[in-house]
Amino acid sequence: MAEAFAGNRPDAAHDAPAETSAIPLAGSGTEALVSDGESALPPEELIEPGRALALVDFAPPAIGAGDRLVRLAYRLGVPATALTHPFRKPARPRLLATVANSLVGDKVAGTALRAGHFLVHGAKLPFAQIDFAGAARLSAPVERTIHGFGWLADLEAAAPREQVTAVAERVLATWLDANPKPPGRPGKGPVWTIDTAGNRLLNWLVNAPLILSGSDKAQRARTFAAIGETARWLDRHVGRAEDQLATLAGWSAITAAGLLLPDGKPRRLYGESGLIRTLGELVGDDGGIVSRSPLGQAEAIALLAQLRACYRATRRDPPAAIEGILGLLVPPLLALVHGDGGIGSWQGAWALGPERIAALVAASGVRTRPLRDVRQWGYQRVAAHKSVLQFDAAPPPLPRHARTGCASTLAFEFSHGGQRLVVNCGGAAAAGGLIPARLEQGLRATAAHSTLILDETNSTAVLINGKLGSGVAEVEVDRRTIEGERAVNGRGARAAWGATRLEAAHDGYAGRYGLTHRRILILRDDGSELRGEDLLVPTKGKGKRGKVGYAIRFHLGPGIDVRRSDDGQGVGLGLPDGSVWQFRSGAGEVTVEESIWADVHGRPQATQQLVLQGLVSRGGGTFAWLLKKMG
Repeated sequence: MAEAFAGNRPDAAHDAPAETSAIPLAGSGTEALVSDGESALPPEELIEPGRALALVDFAPPAIGAGDRLVRLAYRLGVPATALTHPFRKPARPRLLATVANSLVGDKVAGTALRAGHFLVHGAKLPFAQIDFAGAARLSAPVERTIHGFGWLADLEAAAPREQVTAVAERVLATWLDANPKPPGRPGKGPVWTIDTAGNRLLNWLVNAPLILSGSDKAQRARTFAAIGETARWLDRHVGRAEDQLATLAGWSAITAAGLLLPDGKPRRLYGESGLIRTLGELVGDDGGIVSRSPLGQAEAIALLAQLRACYRATRRDPPAAIEGILGLLVPPLLALVHGDGGIGSWQGAWALGPERIAALVAASGVRTRPLRDVRQWGYQRVAAHKSVLQFDAAPPPLPRHARTGCASTLAFEFSHGGQRLVVNCGGAAAAGGLIPARLEQGLRATAAHSTLILDETNSTAVLINGKLGSGVAEVEVDRRTIEGERAVNGRGARAAWGATRLEAAHDGYAGRYGLTHRRILILRDDGSELRGEDLLVPTKGKGKRGKVGYAIRFHLGPGIDVRRSDDGQGVGLGLPDGSVWQFRSGAGEVTVEESIWADVHGRPQATQQLVLQGLVSRGGGTFAWLLKKMG
């Protein structure tokens, strides 16, 4: 598996990118592979170059002058009791309603909890070995699982409530012993980030029967005290969140607390205002979030679905913006769904399984189709009969938005029916489970994606802590349909055919090597044939002297049997469903190397990859290839 990332320099710096120039395609090297009457093409439809997500503008809910004054006073620190009932004793701690959680947990993970250990991406972590205070740093997914209390839903999914409340209360008691008071400010270890604290409070409120149904009155009082202290801590510090998704978690929890705790109206008004403002900063005008991560997209949907369940529990209608934003968030996520119902491996995500995606969509209440009008989200999708093509045709997220940012520009994934043929490795966000944490940066590198890489250097610099550096600044995209005729026998009979053609170029290698990477993908309407061409074109018309190493990688899906042809330029691919595909190269020999793929649970699976590699002149080059279903 080491070959997938061998020699990669994830922290390589990039010079300032040059502007991308138009690249003529006439006479390109795909003529031998791309034929059948494609000379007459319709005019281009240029998609505006993508630089950064354009944000949606949402206004806070319209309220009267009195409520605006209450919201302002609460934001300035006036206690809620003084604003709602100034001459009455504070209400006793209680919840005003029981929430019906619309998101079902993972039964397997819940069964593991009943057995005494957390199950995080395949790794078993016994309770006794966990430092609940967070002093001994664990991997990011382990910390978010334990301290975010999302495991409460898993526990409830594993058995009837009366059989699992004792486990929930025991773990919570241990956690409260280790964390008796919130710190003075965020960032004091993984326990008290805005993201973790927001998710923790929301999960406590939504799954309250698991932690408040016991007979121990002292434990119940401690739990209510922790809920109140966490809500007040978030009130003060939500503006110091790590990123916009963390801010959303914080405001969602504050709003939920305002709905479910006594004297909560001032907090609810305060929370709704911050929540709507955050949604406007988090979501682009096509519904994709600023991190361009399907994992983050799913988390945003889950947060809003849980918050809406809190509104329903208190018989209130959520602000119209929440319903509107859910309607925007779902289509981009569905655009990355393959034929097996799971998500593609983009921006650190693993192949989120069909059950989880179906549950998210059901919880959102949105019935819609995948996103068609792609703008800032950037992932082009082509569905052709049983085949699905996903193409990353936008710059990576900005460093301040990336959690597990990847240098994946112009990578693609391809599936047919329920079989994934070409994938990205994925799983950077799951590193620390069964995927070793040391692979996290490698899984974010260009070499871990099905695209071209120059000189074993990332198209965008991959930094530590999930961030990205300089590199791709602009991607030019063109999408169009093409039609033609082809001969079907030797008697002159002809049949019509159609295809979708995607063309995109990025400037990530322009500053360092003076070359622009341009990729053309053509998928037939019957889904049986994907033709590709990778071009390296000088940015200033005349290339520099010398040569540079290149590699074009095609990471294969799980369970594919690979057999090379006698001439070394072709590979037969036997899929688990019994179908056979052929890969042919018009650019030299195809080699087969080991690879890795993160499955639906974020666990590593050994796979293989096809590689076209060699040296290319600084004056540019063209590399054509074909993936075709046989029989």
